[in-house]
Amino acid sequence: MKQCLECGEKIVGRIDKKFCSDGCRNAYNNRVNKDSKNLIRNTNNRLRKNYRILEQLNPDQKTKTSRAKLIEAGFDFNYFTSIYTTKSGNVYYFVYDQGYLPLEGEYYALVKRES
Repeated sequence: MKQCLECGEKIVGRIDKKFCSDGCRNAYNNRVNKDSKNLIRNTNNRLRKNYRILEQLNPDQKTKTSRAKLIEAGFDFNYFTSIYTTKSGNVYYFVYDQGYLPLEGEYYALVKRES
């Protein structure tokens, strides 16, 4: 007899079934996939917020903005997902596919990487 991985009830149906209901499947996956540490959850939330800010300030995939505008929106420069250095030595910081390049005078070029 096969038992539900979440509640232990007997499973009726297909041989590869692991849960007795959608509710048990959801509860099990939510528990297993829950960010186990606050650090991970907080970092992911920070990255999401930075991404939304860049996306909002860069609707046309390429623009320029000020450091003050980024900070006012709540942008945190400590959180990014990758760094890209061009052949000419320019260093872009990316939050997934949204990037920014520090320019002179407290300005930033905002770009969106082609998928």
